Amino acid sequence: MAVRLPIAAGRFYSANPDECRADLKKLLKTYSGPDSLPELITGGIVPHAGWVFSGELCGMLFNEINTRQQVDTFVLFGANHSVNSYSHMVYDVGQWASPLGTIDIDQEYAAALVELADGLLHANCQAHSQEHSLEVLIPFIQYLFPEAKIVPIMVQPLETAVKVGELAAEITSRYADRKIVAIGSTDLTHYGPSYYNTPMGTGPEALAWAKNANDRQMTDLICQMHYDRVISTAQEHKNACGAGAIAATMSYCSKLGKTKGIMLQQTCSAEVFKQKFGKTDMNSVGYAAIAF
Repeated sequence: MAVRLPIAAGRFYSANPDECRADLKKLLKTYSGPDSLPELITGGIVPHAGWVFSGELCGMLFNEINTRQQVDTFVLFGANHSVNSYSHMVYDVGQWASPLGTIDIDQEYAAALVELADGLLHANCQAHSQEHSLEVLIPFIQYLFPEAKIVPIMVQPLETAVKVGELAAEITSRYADRKIVAIGSTDLTHYGPSYYNTPMGTGPEALAWAKNANDRQMTDLICQMHYDRVISTAQEHKNACGAGAIAATMSYCSKLGKTKGIMLQQTCSAEVFKQKFGKTDMNSVGYAAIAF
């Protein structure tokens, strides 16, 4: 059986199983979300940076899901940082490994999605081998939902991402007896000299603009369910590296009846860096956790 091996362990999160579990326990601390959260969560958006920066936001969403429902399958919409391709690609067979062990692919769901997509989405396991945007989420799922399976999908920042989400929602609707949740993985504005992105200059005011204006523009679209504007907005304002994953998750949730997203928390690496290490930086990456 094919097993996708971790490539971000030891960099984005601990490669040691005991340390990984200890970190997860800290990141999954008790969190009281907004009163407006739905009784059942259909999907959500989380970041994919190193756990020291964005792990708490991932923990918030997965905790909220865990307190409401068990999950049989997570449909994971990820970004593409590693493959030069214009195709949406699903990892359709085998398992993924993490320091906590292996997790099975929902091969039945993946096969049904590929068939329904009729060329819009392709089975391509190799394309996922060097991509971290979904890998960093796997231990959270294994820790809280040990029986769950996954369907990892690399979604390109194309307008067709909306259709990918709609098709996945159609597959989900066929399984009335199974609990299926979609998670989209993205970071927000990558701002600063290191990212060659300084339209407002550098310094604290520029970083505040990146979070409070540029990131907020994207998170407002997400919470208001304007999935048809995500791709063009990200292209114009550079405020999401996983725009395809966002659009797919939103259209998936919309197709299944959701009408809004609920913000759990929004932050950025510069804020986390200052809070945890007492230092400032000229660069920053935005993060948000949003539930549908």
